[in-house]
Amino acid sequence: QVQLVESGGGLVQPGGSLRLSCAASGRTFSTHNVNWYRQAPGRERGFVASIAWIGSGTVYADSVKGRFTASRDIAKNTVYLQMNSLKPEDTAKYYCTVQGTWGQGTQVTVSS
Repeated sequence: QVQLVESGGGLVQPGGSLRLSCAASGRTFSTHNVNWYRQAPGRERGFVASIAWIGSGTVYADSVKGRFTASRDIAKNTVYLQMNSLKPEDTAKYYCTVQGTWGQGTQVTVSS
């Protein structure tokens, strides 16, 4: 079974950038899509982005389209989420998931 570990979160000012990483171990991402979700306090977990491991096609939530970019490094068995022009409403814990397996999440806080 694959294990997922997210990293790269932190505190950033509005308009800033962060790059999240999701590293897989135990098994590769294989041919599956890898998805990013986020959950803010008091809110349900919501879809952010998806990237196809084969072909690298991407899908984004409307709220992040044009600001976030998902990518993957096959050699490192890692997917990334580049987040630019961050807004306070992007504050949440971000998770990657594949085939029902979730990482522990990484906190992103956007505040001045």
